[in-house]
Amino acid sequence: MKKYLLFLLLFCISFSHYGQVLSPSIKPHPSIDNQRLAYVDTVLKQYVDKNWLTGAVTIVIKDNQVIHYKGHGYADLASKKPMPPDAIFRIMSQTKGITSVGIMQLYEKGKFSLDQSIGDFIPEFKKPKVIQDYNPADTSFTFINAKREITFRDLLTHSSGLGYADIGSDRMKAIYAKAGVPSGLGTFRANLLEKMKILGKLPLEHQPGEKFTYGLNTDLLGCLIEVISGQSLEEYLQKNIFDPLGMKDTYFNVPAEKASRLPSVYTEDAQKNIIAWAPTFRNINPNYPLDKKSYFSGGAGLSSTAFDYAIFLQMLLNGGKYNGKQILGRRTVELMTSPQLDFIKEGADNFGLGFSITSERSSHLHGRNKGSFNWGGYYGTTYWVDPKENMICLIMTQHTPNSHGDYSRKVENVIYSSLLR
Repeated sequence: MKKYLLFLLLFCISFSHYGQVLSPSIKPHPSIDNQRLAYVDTVLKQYVDKNWLTGAVTIVIKDNQVIHYKGHGYADLASKKPMPPDAIFRIMSQTKGITSVGIMQLYEKGKFSLDQSIGDFIPEFKKPKVIQDYNPADTSFTFINAKREITFRDLLTHSSGLGYADIGSDRMKAIYAKAGVPSGLGTFRANLLEKMKILGKLPLEHQPGEKFTYGLNTDLLGCLIEVISGQSLEEYLQKNIFDPLGMKDTYFNVPAEKASRLPSVYTEDAQKNIIAWAPTFRNINPNYPLDKKSYFSGGAGLSSTAFDYAIFLQMLLNGGKYNGKQILGRRTVELMTSPQLDFIKEGADNFGLGFSITSERSSHLHGRNKGSFNWGGYYGTTYWVDPKENMICLIMTQHTPNSHGDYSRKVENVIYSSLLR
């Protein structure tokens, strides 16, 4: 009888930790000083009042429980529309974490190995070339043969040598523009596989596996999901991640009836004053979430809410499980959130399979602990997950660049100062 009661107790503890569904309702937590945590509001109000920030949504989850969730400032500056907590943000590169989980689900099904050549699935990537000399006058270049093939691990760690269109190095931006390879930022009337095949014939910026270069790696992973699964990336993520997790506000194509929940997008003028993001600025029309598209960028195409994305992160923090559903294996999550790059200098932050990993040195400089994993998005969204504290934090804005972006670190400091034990 005692053994049965012990088993029942352990089962209940396990279920309460891994099976609990997050509620947006804020509840007090015994290890949080709520008076200290309230300074998050104070900090962001100061930035809004000084016209350094238009608006933001912040959410903090501790031990599977929402302890802070609030909109700050304005969703639209001209109309003074308040920022609602359930605002739908253009999360841009936060899409990468979701796409990385999607490809790792296929890895778990034995569809490929991490160190397998991606050329086995898209032949245009076989026998890659590496750029040697480049002439900016006419974008011509010479190349050498790569020492080895590009692998799935290379893509997941941004060490493949692929660059980024529009936001990468000058030479790769020029080469990709001439070839018609898009960045994935915004809307494109193109076929994803066709564009990735073109990318496969272009030179790499460096030898695979030798450097970290932020590039089109995750767009290519999204394409590989389509090739391997036989579904569009939109269909695959909906069926295998969004629906099982109950993520009801995450889309490549935001429904028209939810358009009012998209905050306006802002940037700065030469005097660092906040101005609206014009439809032609940087070739990205901010209305792209509402523009029906079939080119699904695994690196930048999604829109989501702070709460929806928190659900996704809670699943990872739970070892791949949420609401009784095993989205990803526990060991797979451990692989994804472990340092993978052996060429990173000692003490520097490393990179896992889709996420940046906080080093011990960084943990001594800021609030989050060693082993926390994080990333963010082009328009000013950011998140981190701290396994040691069993805590998830997101700060969501739609403002880039921001000369006063230090609000993010201040908010982080406030959150960690509120921990009692």
